[in-house]
Amino acid sequence: MHNFFRTPSIQYFIVALTSVFFLVDPFAALPTFLVIAGDVDYEQRRRLAKKACITCFIVLTSFALLGSLIFRFFGITLPAFEIAGGIILLLMGLEMLQAHRSGTHETPGETEEGMAKEDAGIIPLGIPMLAGPGAISTVMVLMGPSPGWWRTLTIFIAITITSVASFFILSAAHRVRRFLGETGIRILMRLMGLLLTAIAVQFMVNGLADLGVVQTMRQ
Repeated sequence: MHNFFRTPSIQYFIVALTSVFFLVDPFAALPTFLVIAGDVDYEQRRRLAKKACITCFIVLTSFALLGSLIFRFFGITLPAFEIAGGIILLLMGLEMLQAHRSGTHETPGETEEGMAKEDAGIIPLGIPMLAGPGAISTVMVLMGPSPGWWRTLTIFIAITITSVASFFILSAAHRVRRFLGETGIRILMRLMGLLLTAIAVQFMVNGLADLGVVQTMRQ
């Protein structure tokens, strides 16, 4: 069992899933979702959550699939994107360690605007609240400029699991928030922030190693 989890494909899947899920961070989105949803009934809240999560899935999948084209079009190398993405994730992780939801997900103005919009499930709930810059840059880094079929499938599965989990969490927003409480959500956010910070540092180390600046041992 120990050797099973040390295989490169399983390790890559775990990194991909945790990275995408922590950056989408549906638990931290609960307060904003409840504000935008207002006093609507369960079915309307469920439809709103469904639209937001479908939008998240489409956006992340699109950038994952188009990532290699973007790399080639702008002449961006993977190490450069790994370092840039790592810096973005590091800043977001540090904010999460303080139990603050990053401004890259949504701003107070976007939340207020979303309350008055009929398509709030798309903007700002789907993007940028769930599919924010951090999640978008991460799926592009994970895919790389020349992804193989197994890497593409792994990222697709990670995005799918994250989107489905986010739907169930947001659909049951009131119950999840009551169960976890404000303290529970903050603790969970800090734990995710800690792991996200470690992933961010690893992205930057990988980028520097690919450039030959530092030496590292890759499993």
